[in-house]
Amino acid sequence: MAKIVPLFSSSSGNSYYISGNNEGILVDAGRNCKQLELALLSNEIDTKTIKAIFVTHEHTDHCSALRVFAKRYALPIYATQGTLDALIRSDRVEAKAVLKAIEDEVIVGDMKIKKINTSHDAADSCGYFITTADNRKCAVVTDTGYLTSESKDALTRANLAVIESNHDIEMLKNGPYPYILKQRVLSMTGHLSNVDCAAFLPSMIESGVTRLLLAHLSKENNTPRLALETAKAVLSNANMQCDIDYTVDTAPVETNGKSIVF
Repeated sequence: MAKIVPLFSSSSGNSYYISGNNEGILVDAGRNCKQLELALLSNEIDTKTIKAIFVTHEHTDHCSALRVFAKRYALPIYATQGTLDALIRSDRVEAKAVLKAIEDEVIVGDMKIKKINTSHDAADSCGYFITTADNRKCAVVTDTGYLTSESKDALTRANLAVIESNHDIEMLKNGPYPYILKQRVLSMTGHLSNVDCAAFLPSMIESGVTRLLLAHLSKENNTPRLALETAKAVLSNANMQCDIDYTVDTAPVETNGKSIVF
């Protein structure tokens, strides 16, 4: 049975546990090691089932637990070469850590993981497309200023799609961020807005995606209600009904037992 558990999802930290059968991987390891361990424990996830950590990019909210957690559980770390180099430069990984560059696709345990190029102000950011042993597919695409062609292809081929719905544009423009940070978020190497996220959702449902998880919501410039309302309004206009044609959730800041089977 394939499932995803969004352990953390926000500008404060991000991590997802994805499994098929009895083995799984982590996508990102935000927060600190203790918080990550507690999140896994609260979701009854045995750390022994984790076979690797896949890092999307080197920003703190995606890798702050990486150094300690990977060492403690002797886990290999996969990322693009650019991200691995950035992690080394910023001392985010142990000198003896097992680092593996993903150029296209790798097999870890009984899962196949393919990288997805994204557009973010990081060294070499990516998302991931995971295929489980029972041929269930999950796409994770966050931290991107726009949806690249690879992102669109992956998102339309998934059974479950984790897609960024970072901010409400008006909240961001009128919010507390300094001007330069607002411009960064709104840029082509920033973050996907609710509107931009929602615009692509009908194409995903038409292609057979049935599970949507809106992720990396900004605590300052968004709310789960706004993200869901924007998504559902666009899908409704496309004559797609929630809980009939699709299900949609927002990934919580932290979870105490929320998993989604796909």
